[in-house]
Amino acid sequence: MLIFRFCEGNGRAKARVMEMLRVLVCGVVCAQLAAAPAGWAASEAAKDKGSAANAGVETKKLGNDPVLKVMQTELSRANTELGKTEQAPYYLSYTIYDQDFVVLVGAYGSLLTDAAAKRRQADVTMRVGTPALDNTHGQSRGSGVTSGSLPLADDQDAIGRVLWELTDREFKRAVPSLMNVRTNTAVRAEEEDKSADFSKESPSTHIGDVLTAVPFDRPTWEGEVKRLSGIFRKYPEVYFGSVSLQVQNLNARMVNSEGSAVVTPNTSTRLIMEAQTRAADGMELLRVETFQAPNAKGLPPETELAGKIEKMAADLKALRAAPVAEPYDGPALLSGRAAAVFFHEVLGHRLEGHRQKDEEEGQTFTKKIGQEVLPTFLSVTDDPTTKQVGDMKLAGSYDFDNEGTPAQRVDVIENGVLKNFLMSRMPIKDFSVSNGHGRNQPGLMPTGRQGNLIVTSSKTVPEKEMRQRLIDEVKRQGKPYGLYFDDIQGGFTLTTRSLPQAFQVLPVIVYKVYVDGRPDELVRGVDIVGTPLAALTRIVATGDEQHVFNGICGAESGSVPVAAVAPAIIFSEMEVQKRAHAHERPPILPPPGFEDSAAAIATQNVMTPAAGAKP
Repeated sequence: MLIFRFCEGNGRAKARVMEMLRVLVCGVVCAQLAAAPAGWAASEAAKDKGSAANAGVETKKLGNDPVLKVMQTELSRANTELGKTEQAPYYLSYTIYDQDFVVLVGAYGSLLTDAAAKRRQADVTMRVGTPALDNTHGQSRGSGVTSGSLPLADDQDAIGRVLWELTDREFKRAVPSLMNVRTNTAVRAEEEDKSADFSKESPSTHIGDVLTAVPFDRPTWEGEVKRLSGIFRKYPEVYFGSVSLQVQNLNARMVNSEGSAVVTPNTSTRLIMEAQTRAADGMELLRVETFQAPNAKGLPPETELAGKIEKMAADLKALRAAPVAEPYDGPALLSGRAAAVFFHEVLGHRLEGHRQKDEEEGQTFTKKIGQEVLPTFLSVTDDPTTKQVGDMKLAGSYDFDNEGTPAQRVDVIENGVLKNFLMSRMPIKDFSVSNGHGRNQPGLMPTGRQGNLIVTSSKTVPEKEMRQRLIDEVKRQGKPYGLYFDDIQGGFTLTTRSLPQAFQVLPVIVYKVYVDGRPDELVRGVDIVGTPLAALTRIVATGDEQHVFNGICGAESGSVPVAAVAPAIIFSEMEVQKRAHAHERPPILPPPGFEDSAAAIATQNVMTPAAGAKP
């Protein structure tokens, strides 16, 4: 599943944000397949000889790596020659990404896409000026990196020639940018945060094994993707159903002028099952299930996946019949997965370090270090070094961030009190070094980003009692019902000063929980909205079990894999609004094979509201 996030620049209309959101939600599978490589750490693929054998990983030693050798040779040569210029770089790094992937997409029992590809991409990162003020300052951050494709073969001469050309291009980009930065700094008002542009860090050397291949039984998985997608043919109310599988091997090599040399192999497999329908009033309804693992063997068995598809189809049928929710403000219960997305959007992005420095940001928590920002029974950490919770692998795990800094556990909030931010090598006031959270997708500059955001509570109640706790809170407030959010597809948050400091979370399965004994009622077309400072203070109870949401998060430094972990949570007050939707009618004709089916006829008619099952 996806976690969406947008940071709109000055002067952009909120309507544009909403339009982007609608387009991205409808394009969930494409976004998944185009996203950055998943962050399964090298140690996960090769904890021991046995696990490496099970994954089918073939390796070769760093010392025999011709690509790393040419990177180091060209880096040394560029430093020497450019060091003679008037604006010599004080920092230079090369990162090369080797990517080998297979993509299978099936619909209704046949393959839409059956592709395999290899690609090799290089990022040349350069800083000119001084660490205190360089070409990446402020809105010029993009001037720090130039990217291009490299030859696939380990031909040192060919690779070196392309690195040379990219380095020259980046130098000619960085120097004029530094001149603009200096001019703007001279004519603009003094900045509130006068921190340097780049932190000093100890060089890292990661001597491991270079991943070269992960065998994949492609014919077997082609058959499974076709069989799984074929299940949707049984359901006339599913207007589009697909199953997508992406298997990827990534090897990232990074060397820099400080002496770092880091090689991090990663393997990832992502299976996405998507189903769409449309209600009689034109509302598009979407259900997506995503599974992630280091390799295909870690995915659930076919029987379990088939059961998930059956449940998705049943959910869509129930949602078509469900009434549209009305605006509401009152008690609400978020399941653990829903709460995880909530914390990622509402809290996590506002704890990313660079947002505390950028004067176009809202800086919600910038001056709240040492202050209480959550109820005292809640603590929040971001720990990329944690590989799994229970039996769930965490997608936001990694050993080194994209700047070559070792991943670190960061206790950002302890007993409700803000202690830290998620830092890249961009310093901010009172936080001058990285804590291993500089992340990016290839081609973009790293910023402080979430990895595995983990929420824990010292005040829990058994999860099976949470529904009754919700009812008790609803009765206390004299409300007729509360809301239970069983599943959430994603969300986005606005952090710039030019727009409201608000968030919007996108639930897909929501129930009204009545206090008078009526059955819980499924509703549709509802979004959670609010502002962070108000919403985060209204948590009154948490469950005693941790739940995981794996996803892809998009922000300024691109799309990166993340995980959020949280217990179920009760809010004393939560606001929801009606979701905007199109008004196109459902299909006029029934699908092939269902011309005389009562079920198909029913899908073409306006359906009366029906109660959903209890959560």
